[in-house]
Amino acid sequence: MNYDEYNDFCRSLPATTYVMQWNDAHVWKVGGKVFAIGGLAANGQPAFTFKTSELNFDFLSDQSGYKPAPYFASRGMKWIQHYRSTAETDEELMYYLKESYRLVSLGLSKRKQKELGLNQETPV
Repeated sequence: MNYDEYNDFCRSLPATTYVMQWNDAHVWKVGGKVFAIGGLAANGQPAFTFKTSELNFDFLSDQSGYKPAPYFASRGMKWIQHYRSTAETDEELMYYLKESYRLVSLGLSKRKQKELGLNQETPV
């Protein structure tokens, strides 16, 4: 996945905002909270950082092309960096970006979620 594909995917999620910050990183937020960061890996290639569940954090930490995210993980946060993006891993990366978006949006106040039209239960 390249930055254009990454930005297009994150932009497609409801109520997201984009900003470049932290040394020209492509930062995506929902409700003012970061859910995805596109920056550079040590090898100069695009790297994508996202929040995960504890289970996914443990699983991805041992997978090729993934590692606990610098800065975040050292502070006990469950964030992963995908630093070896290939066409074969794009679909799974989109899954994890969407899951990060979901986790972060669920952490917003109920009022903020309602204001943004997120996570609203529909009556049965």
